Amino acid sequence: MPSSRRTANARTDPRGPLVFDIRGLDRGPGSARTETRTAPAPGDLHTGMSWIPERSALDLEVRVESVTEGVLVTASATAPVAGECARCLEPVTQTVTVQCQELFSYEQNGGDGGEDGYSLHGDLLDLEPALRDALVLALPLAPRCQEDCPGLCAECGVRLAQAGPGHHHGPALDPRWAALRQITIQAGPDGSPVPEIGEENGRGRP
Repeated sequence: MPSSRRTANARTDPRGPLVFDIRGLDRGPGSARTETRTAPAPGDLHTGMSWIPERSALDLEVRVESVTEGVLVTASATAPVAGECARCLEPVTQTVTVQCQELFSYEQNGGDGGEDGYSLHGDLLDLEPALRDALVLALPLAPRCQEDCPGLCAECGVRLAQAGPGHHHGPALDPRWAALRQITIQAGPDGSPVPEIGEENGRGRP
């Protein structure tokens, strides 16, 4: 679920990299404009085994459109993704592109635009909360270095992609049967097999 759909009731910094000045848009339907920019990613964008590095470049295309209730924002963002392969734990680098569309309502008596929405702060629109929600939801929970990554060897932990198809281990001996390794088979007087226990266990045959 999104981290928060409510805009904090605090003063918005007009210099914020994800803050847009909507002056020039007429109140009411019909007025729109599109802006592109590159902005640093905010911190704490992570889920599962992947994350977006803080202050990495976000490529944005943002359309703001004046509607009756406020400003409708349609945004596209492309971000670099770092993480660990869920199968072999090797570093993974990818990119993710998200689209989101949200309504930012006009403030009413200093309110926050409602329990389930975003709001404008005067002539400023802070895109960070909506964009944060969209990016976190798009991050892969279990990224892979390659789609068919074979993972790690369960016995020795080596990467199977490097070890090759011939990598294998002999069957593991159940420790409950370890004593049988001390027994050798010899022929008795009648030719039938007779087990002989090694001397190292202190119970050799007389």
